[in-house]
Amino acid sequence: MSGQSLLVPGTISPQRPVPASIPRPEYVGKDAPTPYTGPEVQDADTIERMRIAGRIAAQAMEEAAKLIEPGVTTDELDRVAHEYMCDHGAYPSTLGYRGFPKSLCSSVNEVICHGIPDSTVLQDGDIVNLDVTAFIHGVHGDNNATYLCGNVDEESKLLVERTRESLNRAIKAVKPGRQINIIGRVIESYAKRFGYGVVRDFTGHGVNTSFHSGLIVPHYDSPHHTTEIKPGMTFTIEPMLTLGTYEYDMWEDGWTVVTKDRKRTAQFEHTLVVTETGAEILTLP
Repeated sequence: MSGQSLLVPGTISPQRPVPASIPRPEYVGKDAPTPYTGPEVQDADTIERMRIAGRIAAQAMEEAAKLIEPGVTTDELDRVAHEYMCDHGAYPSTLGYRGFPKSLCSSVNEVICHGIPDSTVLQDGDIVNLDVTAFIHGVHGDNNATYLCGNVDEESKLLVERTRESLNRAIKAVKPGRQINIIGRVIESYAKRFGYGVVRDFTGHGVNTSFHSGLIVPHYDSPHHTTEIKPGMTFTIEPMLTLGTYEYDMWEDGWTVVTKDRKRTAQFEHTLVVTETGAEILTLP
């Protein structure tokens, strides 16, 4: 693996403004969101609105990813995604969620998830995950992907490719009538072939009018998560695989999660709706 130095916190720029005409999620300006008490199965109107939110989130992520190269700051990636969402009438869901200060999460190298965009400059050989969620028409669309920056070593490339493949396999395993733990079983069995760690404490989740509905989608084989998958359910699958341990440390910012052994980690995510025969991806550009 690349012998690059470990990440350290950078300087966070002032919060970017969102036009007043764009509706905010209910949690903006509050310490925490109101707990979701609605159904996990959504009606056709909600799903159609989620297609719009998902498409905007996917396109915003793509636009930001076009800038990934050595010398670019993660704050600049945040700016591009922020402006794209606002230009398309969407609110960046992470902005103000439990106090998160930015419009996407940028997780570089050993950062598992929830990295805060700042003055950190991307280096040749980095891998960087962008996690973008858009809120529009009262619903959220949530996706992420890991990208290569410059000339990346083979071990890291394979980790990224295989993490993407683990998501693809998990999506194919989604069928009505199965238990939701089939998702983690498929991901973990695939990851074990390569000796990868599978992060346990950060999971996929139900998403709809709520950013996180309370439904948990583990990425490891959990006998405890036996919720039946039903048509119309909307949730994310977002496996996080590591080159070493799945154990982690949290930075003092209360958000940035890094692998305990500081080895690299990758993640991919889509928002899905369960159909009569499988799953439809809602976060496609």
